[in-house]
Amino acid sequence: MRFSNSLFWDVDASKFDYERHAGHIIPRVFMRGKLEDILQVLRYYGKARVKEILLQTRYLDKKTLSFTSAFFQVPKDKFRCYKLRQSTPQLWNY
Repeated sequence: MRFSNSLFWDVDASKFDYERHAGHIIPRVFMRGKLEDILQVLRYYGKARVKEILLQTRYLDKKTLSFTSAFFQVPKDKFRCYKLRQSTPQLWNY
């Protein structure tokens, strides 16, 4: 697979194991990738596996969470990152 250069600038692409590192690849592509990158991930891993990994991811930004919730037609409260965010007390925003 070939992704946008800006996605994995911090890792050596030649040592990437796409199966073993799926839990790292998929969330990063959905949060920072272009549409072509997202479509490539969906073709490679399949919609069911991508959905399962995103449901178990510890962190997704709010925009990505909204997109994935709508795309997979799953309520936000089913995502692990949403549950973790709700259980973590936030500081007052003055």
